[in-house]
Amino acid sequence: MDKMEKIVLHATHRSVTGKKVGVLRREGKLPGVLYGHHIDPTPITLNLREATKVLSSLTGSSLVTVDVEGKEFAALVREKQRNYIKNILLHVDFQAVSLTEKIRTAVSIEMVGNSPAVKDYNGIIVQSLSELEVESLPQDLPERIVVDISSLKEIGSSILVKDIVFSDKVQVLTDGAEVVVVITAAKEEAEVEAAAAAEPEVIEKGKKEEEEAQTK
Repeated sequence: MDKMEKIVLHATHRSVTGKKVGVLRREGKLPGVLYGHHIDPTPITLNLREATKVLSSLTGSSLVTVDVEGKEFAALVREKQRNYIKNILLHVDFQAVSLTEKIRTAVSIEMVGNSPAVKDYNGIIVQSLSELEVESLPQDLPERIVVDISSLKEIGSSILVKDIVFSDKVQVLTDGAEVVVVITAAKEEAEVEAAAAAEPEVIEKGKKEEEEAQTK
């Protein structure tokens, strides 16, 4: 698991709202909103270049300090709106949190390492979970959960939620028996994909037969 050092984003109060925020973007500013713990939803403006650089490395469980004209708020990034064609941020939502109250949130899983089963047995890596739900104080949240798959040496080898080591400050809420990643044989994977591809056809066929029965 990985945690980041304190990161500060500087912001100012924003009076421009609605369609007029386009003017801010043309001026190199990023509109956003800060809401959450003991704070009314507050429109804010950040420097687009600074915010883009910082936010690109943050996840939904990364704690960031939003400095609004000298007043600091500990916050999580809850939503980033982006123009994917121009590859620029359009808007960002921050949720202010209390450093003395635990919160529940999803933390993304990142797989690292190489599984010997892939090379030795032509195994296929199947990741069943992309995130885990945890509870902790905001400052103790892991930025991401790193899972090393180098221990998966045979077909059928797997890593369960309960196999992952967490800090004693973090409580995992996802069922410990759930599979995070497993190695399957190429044939098994092909059968699963074939079954998934055939399922919509069966459903569609059933609908068609039902419709024909109703018209008779």
